[in-house]
Amino acid sequence: MTGGSATTEYAPAGAQVDARQLDDAVQRASDSLLALQQGDGHWVFELEADATIPAEYILLEHYLGRIQPELQQQIARFIRAAQGAHGGWPLFYGGDLDISCSVKAYFALKAVGDPVDAPHMARARAVILERGGARCCNVFTRITLALFGELPWRAVPVMPVEIMLLPGWSPFHIAKVSYWSRTVLVPLLVLMTMRPRARNPDRVGIGELFVEPPETVRDWISGPTKSIGCCARRSHFSRLMRGVARSTRLSSS
Repeated sequence: MTGGSATTEYAPAGAQVDARQLDDAVQRASDSLLALQQGDGHWVFELEADATIPAEYILLEHYLGRIQPELQQQIARFIRAAQGAHGGWPLFYGGDLDISCSVKAYFALKAVGDPVDAPHMARARAVILERGGARCCNVFTRITLALFGELPWRAVPVMPVEIMLLPGWSPFHIAKVSYWSRTVLVPLLVLMTMRPRARNPDRVGIGELFVEPPETVRDWISGPTKSIGCCARRSHFSRLMRGVARSTRLSSS
């Protein structure tokens, strides 16, 4: 129930559960659901996602240069209402902030015209920087930022479009990927090959969300650590992947 005033309390791990209280909770939940049932027997509820999808829609409009101001403001109201008490945006109601979701939400709100010094934007910016900044986003968000010119394409793992031509017996084949992943992977392969630039008519950027200027970052593939930021600890795997990415870029240049 995003945007509501209700709070959820969780019992400590290992705590004893009173059977009567549990039965009462189940009954109240059942009664509540039955009260929401439609006359012909079905239920219907709002299909609600986290702030990522609405934010991406706003960014898509700016990418294409086809902005619908009234629709954007409606979406922006939803994004603002979904902001957590911690200042960022979670992937589920009441959850901890997700750095990628928070960066996209901030970017979208800035795109619709929210001032960067507005209280909700300042809180979001502060907690994003505290968690390592936009550098710590996932690959999908990095691709979005690269499309807008907010970070270099070398920040994105190399996935040559030619992997679509690999034979069926190879370790990787597009038919071996789940259908919903294919609907994401195939367009991304095209985008990562063509590297188009967002039209972004209002020239909106989020350079203030980077702890270190993106163009000065040498290592975009590093293991996360909770103690000193998302990108500090290096691992054998990260070094291996950096070598693979470097080799692939050289071979495709």
